[in-house]
Amino acid sequence: MKTTKIVIKNLFGIREAALDGRSVELAGPKGSGKTSVLDAIRYALTNRSDRDYIIHQGADEGEIIIETDTGLSIDRKTRTTKADTVKVRDGSMLQTRPAEFLSGIFTPLQLNPVAFTQLSRQEKNRVILSLIDFAWDMNWIKEQFGEIPQGVDYSKHILEVLSDIQAESGTYFQSRQNLNRDIRNKQAFIADIAKDIPPHYDAARWEAYPTREKYQELERIREANSRIERAKAFREGFEAKKRGLEAERDIQLSAVAQDISAQRESITGDIQRLEAQLAAAREKLDGLAQRQREREELEQARFRESLAKLERDVGVADQYAGQEVQDTSTLSAELDEAEQMRSHLNEYRRMRGMQTELDELTAKAQALTDKIELARELPATILAQASIPVEGLTVKDGVPLIHGLPISNLSDGELLELCVDITVSRPGQLGIILVDGAERLDSVSRERLYAKCKAKGLQLIATRVTDSEEMEMIEL
Repeated sequence: MKTTKIVIKNLFGIREAALDGRSVELAGPKGSGKTSVLDAIRYALTNRSDRDYIIHQGADEGEIIIETDTGLSIDRKTRTTKADTVKVRDGSMLQTRPAEFLSGIFTPLQLNPVAFTQLSRQEKNRVILSLIDFAWDMNWIKEQFGEIPQGVDYSKHILEVLSDIQAESGTYFQSRQNLNRDIRNKQAFIADIAKDIPPHYDAARWEAYPTREKYQELERIREANSRIERAKAFREGFEAKKRGLEAERDIQLSAVAQDISAQRESITGDIQRLEAQLAAAREKLDGLAQRQREREELEQARFRESLAKLERDVGVADQYAGQEVQDTSTLSAELDEAEQMRSHLNEYRRMRGMQTELDELTAKAQALTDKIELARELPATILAQASIPVEGLTVKDGVPLIHGLPISNLSDGELLELCVDITVSRPGQLGIILVDGAERLDSVSRERLYAKCKAKGLQLIATRVTDSEEMEMIEL
């Protein structure tokens, strides 16, 4: 869509001016009204102006009329005593929402591309990214990430939003850094604990080990072994004890015999001296024989009793003396190992608890990594689906590139050419581009820009400060 007529009356510094659909360069000295022509066209399309006075000094009304080859006409009037009016007709149809209609037939870049060259790097990037049309909202973000990532400015373009989400300064990256630090610390703690725990440590076995029962079993075996040892020792001393009893008996019998013999000799001697007492002595002699038998029987009874006791004791010993002593070394070693292994249980439980925490932290870190990678992968998906207004436009880490170069690397001339490409990329858009201050470009860049606008079929209206005395309208 191209203009066929532009008429300006009493706007800014212009009394009256008219243009057709041709591209022109407004050349002349400062203050000759060159920029006023551009400001008037911008005012017609946007109803906005940075100037304090819109109506030409001395007039009561200003007007601009723009007509196009598609039958579109714009008639905007501003008055000192009445409200401003605008009529937008598309053929025979009068637009009831003219501001909304007009905003859809141009981009800010084509009305003031020079201002674009003067923006900061971030602002240039934001303007270019805004041209990439991709429908999204917070529900789309939540569907992608399962949540609304924190610390992100969602007023930005979606590609900048995704860049912020995956950035090193972003919440996901910083949270993952903190998790990775905790993971490394816990891994160090676990390694420090593990170095004191035997390899292939079976905690379940030593948790369930019946220590008390094993010690009771060991004590029973030791007690049985002690009885066996005592029995064998007692059995080995039986004969000696028996001989001792027999010797004691023989000694006592000998003593009895000696005592009786001595008495017999004494009595025999007394018989000779005491013949008169012979009968009594004989009787007494006979009594002595009986006493000897009684005492001998007593000693024999004592001997039999002691021997019977000894035989009873040796009978008990015989029950054990024939048994083999059990080897307790295996059970003792097992208990020693159990005590050693059980001493590691607390540290092992602590290590396992930390391992569980480590697994949880690792899972959280991996989830953050997945989200960071998703934020890095989504731009390619978006660019594959979105409408790209300029050939060679790509985006990396939220930064727009033109044929692989950042926007900030382009010269002013290249930036203006980029604005031309953007202008022609939208079907049905008003094919006009306004360049204020073309003298800031070198002659090569300026001629190249003019040629490109012509090749693209755009109506270019440019201003350039020259040494001429008044404004000239030079057809391009």
